[in-house]
Amino acid sequence: MHTNIQQISGGITAPSGFLSVGVRCGLKTTGNDLAIIYSQEPSVAAAVFTANRFCAAPISISRQHLASASTIQAIVVNSGCANCATGEQGLLDAQRMTEIVAAGLNISSDSVLVASTGKIGTFLLMNKIETGIHNALSVLSRDGCLSAAEAIMTTDTRPKQAAVEIIIQGKQVNIGGMAKGAGMIAPNMATMLSFLTTDAMLPKELLNKMLQEAVNGSFNSITIDGDTSTNDMVAILANGASGIVPNESDLNILQAGLNLVCLELATMIIRDAEGATKLVRILVKNAPDKNSAKIIGLSIANSTLVKCAVFGADPNWGRILCAIGNTGVEIDLKDIDVYVGKVQLVRNSCARGFDHAEAHQLLSMDEVELIIDLKQGTQEAVVLGCDLTTEYVSFNAHYST
Repeated sequence: MHTNIQQISGGITAPSGFLSVGVRCGLKTTGNDLAIIYSQEPSVAAAVFTANRFCAAPISISRQHLASASTIQAIVVNSGCANCATGEQGLLDAQRMTEIVAAGLNISSDSVLVASTGKIGTFLLMNKIETGIHNALSVLSRDGCLSAAEAIMTTDTRPKQAAVEIIIQGKQVNIGGMAKGAGMIAPNMATMLSFLTTDAMLPKELLNKMLQEAVNGSFNSITIDGDTSTNDMVAILANGASGIVPNESDLNILQAGLNLVCLELATMIIRDAEGATKLVRILVKNAPDKNSAKIIGLSIANSTLVKCAVFGADPNWGRILCAIGNTGVEIDLKDIDVYVGKVQLVRNSCARGFDHAEAHQLLSMDEVELIIDLKQGTQEAVVLGCDLTTEYVSFNAHYST
């Protein structure tokens, strides 16, 4: 970590000028289920949305508001209902959520983003939503970040938040964030929501670029089950409350801070994966280009057979080579080395003798490292995944019942 970057406690209210809260409005059977993030000053905003074409109503509304408004000042999020596959009524309900928040804060509804997560195909209970929003607005505070992180959880077992302090021009700039996600997670978002804040002063074009880079190296480099959901969203607000306008030489450290917050949140999601017992870190190195390395890493991480082998701590390396071959990436398949931790399983794409007991032991750990050396370039990528367990299958076989 850069010496000018320090991880600190807290989440989305760590930067100056941000308030938040999570409250219970009754969309879920227990716990908080509605959150509001509020910037006391209008913020420059950027967002990345799901690549799934069957997107939820709040995604459509947030896209419209981000395009039409010069600044964003609030985000409202509910859990317990995805507001997806709800037709015209769903769009009206999502828009209505922004209007209720806007009226309570005396701002334009276009300056409010909206997000939802939960079961697909059910309608929002707007009477509960409206009461919840009014209650939330009355208790917004700098201390509300944890309750907000709890309010966006669905199958998560714990809230996810992170923050860093960065010294720029001798002064302090903070970046904070929260996220939710435990299943239906795949690159290009997933049933995953993440909201980020910073008190740095940044133009929109630069903020967009920085968010894209951070997302590509974090949220878009994780996978739990290969399913890209309908409600994914990562949004960042930059309100400039620190008074710091980063110059060209500051941007690398600011980007590193944003990357760190996003990677911390993404790692928390993988650690909390539905039914998972292991985090799998896949390093694909010496690739001809970074994109090829990432595609290969994701193919390995998404392979059902590889995931099952990791669950059983079975060093069945043939499944890894199979996953590489399935990508269609144009590489020489005759010269690949595969390792689990320090134990080499494959040399030059051929079987070699190795200590099965040692490999089994390494695969039995809470964190498993797979290293794929393509020996065909200088680029690399890291992908985070998990094992596939009987608990995951059981949970998702009965999700709606």
